Amino acid sequence: MRLMSFLAVLIFMPFVMAFSKEEILNKNPYFEITNEIKIMQALDLLDGTPGEWAKEAIKGNNLTQKPIKISFKNLSEISPAYANFDALGWKQNNRLYIYINSKHKNAPQAALACILCHEAIHQDEFSSIEEETYGWSYEASQWIIMKKRFPELTKYSLNDYPLVGRLNTLEKMFKNANFTYFFKRI
Repeated sequence: MRLMSFLAVLIFMPFVMAFSKEEILNKNPYFEITNEIKIMQALDLLDGTPGEWAKEAIKGNNLTQKPIKISFKNLSEISPAYANFDALGWKQNNRLYIYINSKHKNAPQAALACILCHEAIHQDEFSSIEEETYGWSYEASQWIIMKKRFPELTKYSLNDYPLVGRLNTLEKMFKNANFTYFFKRI
């Protein structure tokens, strides 16, 4: 019996070994983007919405033609000035990064999807008023869509999740502006 087990292992081991770490990672469509499950789930929520543009930008259809790396981070480690930012788009060595403030790790995936829409807009070292306003509008419109898809999101507030508080504020501003942008994207 031991001999049979040994022979079985000996025969099947080359097949098991044939799957390298790279091949296993390649089966994850987001392996070049993030290792955070919640961020992967947030990206999947963008399918079938205007957020698909952001998802494509994140996957590499952007100015660098490389996937954007996304992670949760204590933003004060970059600079004390960023400690209270909700997220930060960053470009370094022709690589784009999105850092989401660690305080949002427990936020609903739908809320994370919305902030990713905003941050995917930032693809260079400069951030204009037009770009920021467009990002807020994009984020707010995506939040409205997510709340229609997942009505339970309407029950959350700033006290539950700070990111939801931000999104509810942006939604109010967007509705007060009659669902328009202050500037047109060129």
